[in-house]
Amino acid sequence: MLRLLNLELQKLLLNRTSKTLIFVSFVLPLFIILLSSFKIPFFGYFTLELGELGVFNFPMIWHLVTYFAAHFKLFFAIVVVSMIGNEYSNKTIKQNLIDGLSKKEFILSKFYTIVFFSLVSTIIIFILSLCIGLYYSSYNEFNIIIRETEFLLAYFVKLVAFFSLCLFLGMLVKRSAFALAFLFILFILEWIFYGIIWKFSTEDIATNIQNFFPLKSIYKLIDVPFLRIAATKMPDNQEFIHDYAVHWHEFAIVIGWTILFILLSYRLLKKRDL
Repeated sequence: MLRLLNLELQKLLLNRTSKTLIFVSFVLPLFIILLSSFKIPFFGYFTLELGELGVFNFPMIWHLVTYFAAHFKLFFAIVVVSMIGNEYSNKTIKQNLIDGLSKKEFILSKFYTIVFFSLVSTIIIFILSLCIGLYYSSYNEFNIIIRETEFLLAYFVKLVAFFSLCLFLGMLVKRSAFALAFLFILFILEWIFYGIIWKFSTEDIATNIQNFFPLKSIYKLIDVPFLRIAATKMPDNQEFIHDYAVHWHEFAIVIGWTILFILLSYRLLKKRDL
């Protein structure tokens, strides 16, 4: 595993574009999250400090930070599809196989890289959230701090699943730009199917079925936290009552898609004439 991971990291770190995108994918969310924790004056009229609103309290901070940080995954998604696009355009995929790397090891090297960067991102988000929470949170008891840390696991699984989808699309079309375009097409198709199902059934049935779609299930792993934030200010308002927890069946759906994406990527490579 380490040999395959090291091989892939060398390729990425020798590529200036990949290094830049990796740097941006890690630094930009950290910068924005840190900036949101500071006092921000608006032209002298008022000062916004989210910490005073209680959004950085434990355990809510795990939900809030992982939700927003996950939106920056597109930057590393470009790196993932570029890994495949460059392999085909530079003919390095054929050379790697000639040099003794099996097709299974080739796919595993990409997957190990995805898992590695997802894990690094999760650890960074954990450290950042913990530091901000310890500074701002009104609740510093250990049992409260560790409550809802399953959002970190959801964040990790979410990244691995999304990047595995990007890996599959990169293997499918062999070009970075087309792979990213397919992501958008898949997003549109999911909503078209949702509309068709809703037309011939009910909204609840359509929503339940949509939650099994790849992009929707990945997104649904961490729910939007806005209503939860509002509920802290108006706890008696029934409109804000919602289940924000991460459920095992949501994990199972996303992990299932991840396994399928990797297997399909391997199958494509195995049957393709290089």
